[in-house]
Amino acid sequence: MSTPDPAFWAGRRVLITGHTGFKGGWLAAWAKRLGALPSGFALAPTGQRNLCEAAGIEQQVDSRRGDIRDAAALESAMREARPEIVLHLAAQSLVRPSYADPVGTFATNVMGAVNLLQAVRATPSVRAVVVVTSDKCYENREDGRAYGEDDPLGGHDPYSASKACAEIVTSAWRRSFLGPGERPVALASVRAGNVIGGGDWSEDRLVPDFIRAMTSGSAFEIRNPTATRPWQHVLEPLAGYLTLAEKLCTEGAGVAEAWNFGPDPADCRPVSYLAERMTGLWSNGAGWVPQPGQHPHEAHFLMVDSTKARARLGWHPRLGLDRALDWTVDWYRRAHTGENAWALMEEQIRRYETL
Repeated sequence: MSTPDPAFWAGRRVLITGHTGFKGGWLAAWAKRLGALPSGFALAPTGQRNLCEAAGIEQQVDSRRGDIRDAAALESAMREARPEIVLHLAAQSLVRPSYADPVGTFATNVMGAVNLLQAVRATPSVRAVVVVTSDKCYENREDGRAYGEDDPLGGHDPYSASKACAEIVTSAWRRSFLGPGERPVALASVRAGNVIGGGDWSEDRLVPDFIRAMTSGSAFEIRNPTATRPWQHVLEPLAGYLTLAEKLCTEGAGVAEAWNFGPDPADCRPVSYLAERMTGLWSNGAGWVPQPGQHPHEAHFLMVDSTKARARLGWHPRLGLDRALDWTVDWYRRAHTGENAWALMEEQIRRYETL
């Protein structure tokens, strides 16, 4: 199996947008462990609890605060950082908030991608770019099959549609400016499954809602128990992103395209499966109940096909869903009792590297 190579990353300058978020924080920690010189550009972390503050992410990287909708600020930050590799994770990343603020969602996820790629054009040091979108970028026809990279893009809700648009933007900039155009920058986009893992305290997400319920003694409510998603531990797609970034630097245009990094089909499970297993792992007699009321439309079934990444990049899922849930609940339980969040991240990254 392919593993991020410390010999490749040692001393390389890497810019991560969205490093104050959940996935971005884990990616910054892994880049740091690999010996890279990570910098970050992102908004201030949100919420009373968040991974960025709990783990001291901004003390571990060269951090710059800013909004990716601010093109001038983003270009200035990139010029100062002088990265060789750019990993773009900054986004409005939730479906239900996209209904409340569709304009902001499109501004962040679409024009943010435009601003990022324009800043890359203005920064001579950049050799490789990975733009992170979503498994929800596909036109989901609820037909029970896994979607591959060549399937049509689309989106019922503003979040999903904005991520499809970000894919189109990435493809256009690759073909117009950053491929055979001005200079050789290898540009790829990546689509992961529904990530879980320690340190996600976002509102309106399954695992954080579970943790809040368990630690406060309140009822764990689920709005759609039968919805099926491609669940995976956060380290699974991040391993894919890092592996792809290496290949972009060494192979260039040969891998500059769209890639799925999803779990095995057996790990596409309904929400109720996760709820039952997590409440069992927490072991305090807790259970879950359906959330009352009407809810905005969300896809009922979603799965992505990662055959291409397996065959061409040597990437494979390593944990499986049950172990991913074990690691996730263990991380939160230990963090809740006062263990250092950064040390917990490093421990799980080290364990993952040896699987």
